[in-house]
Amino acid sequence: MDCLFCKIAKGEIPSTKVYEDELVYCFKDIAPITPIHYLIIPKMHISGASEITAENSAIVAHIFETAAKIAKAEGIQDGFRIITNCGDNAGQTVKHLHFHLLAGVKMGWGPESVQAVE
Repeated sequence: MDCLFCKIAKGEIPSTKVYEDELVYCFKDIAPITPIHYLIIPKMHISGASEITAENSAIVAHIFETAAKIAKAEGIQDGFRIITNCGDNAGQTVKHLHFHLLAGVKMGWGPESVQAVE
């Protein structure tokens, strides 16, 4: 499989690691749109949110638990946003389930506030 995020999770492509455990890997986005912009990915390849099933959905709960743990560890106290894009029309460019954790700035709401993500 020639998946960019699978290669990052395996250490085949360098990244700036923020957190790792047996199920997920979190690293700094190389093109951040907020002062804090991390990507949280499952180590298991899931192509996107549309591929979440009863068999693999526990990983999503673990990702959200991990996001809370990272926010506490990083001292993110003013709130954060978690975004996932699913499919071409939603702006998903890497076909591996991933969640953007954004923080460090007051964010608005609506399409224009997330347009640059991904």
